[in-house]
Amino acid sequence: MRQLNINFDVGEGVNNEAALMFYIHFCNIACGGHAGDEDIMNTVVDLAIKHKVKIGAHPSYPNKKNFGRNSMIIEPEKLKNAIQNQINSLKNIVEKKASTLHPIKAHGAFYNDIAKTKAMAMQFLDIISPYKNKVKLFVPYNSEIEKYALKEGFSIIYEAFADRNYNDDLSLVSRDQKDAVMTDSDAILNHVFEMLNTNKVTTITGKKIPIKATTFCVHSDTKNAIEIVKNIYLKASGKI
Repeated sequence: MRQLNINFDVGEGVNNEAALMFYIHFCNIACGGHAGDEDIMNTVVDLAIKHKVKIGAHPSYPNKKNFGRNSMIIEPEKLKNAIQNQINSLKNIVEKKASTLHPIKAHGAFYNDIAKTKAMAMQFLDIISPYKNKVKLFVPYNSEIEKYALKEGFSIIYEAFADRNYNDDLSLVSRDQKDAVMTDSDAILNHVFEMLNTNKVTTITGKKIPIKATTFCVHSDTKNAIEIVKNIYLKASGKI
């Protein structure tokens, strides 16, 4: 079996970071766009450093009201300032603690929008161009952001979602659908291991579609998130 790498979206107000840092490799820290503030970022960065978890920035559309899960029409310069301010706020905290910022991963609707449309993908790459040679970018397989990030010379890490079901086009099943979020730990384990070991995912329609991933995300607000990451970690490491 290939090595399993787990990433987790944190600093989002769930306050479960202390319990899960034992089981993850990357933490994507909300930096004020959809959730989080300076105090929360400081706390989570300290936990990540203590447990030797790689720290990533998790910028979003500036929309705390809807947790960044709604697309926004926003002027390009305003979006650029919003995303760069979020990344820099975390980067400054990390560097003051003599640590390193590793990946950048967009959040929610912003993540989905840059995956689907060339214009948004190119806009995002322009926004994060100051960090191009310093950090890697989490991207979904066979997406617009993957295609143009590679063309523009960004370093990427392929990501898939442990706790989400997929459509046949590799988009995530919409959260307003009944089966969008997976919560059964064993089903999630099978879901992850299939993607990891066969480079395919069983979609919501039952089809097996090619996919590529080297890191798998669990969302902090999935109701049994800690149970999920613990189960994946222990099984992958042969401890259960």
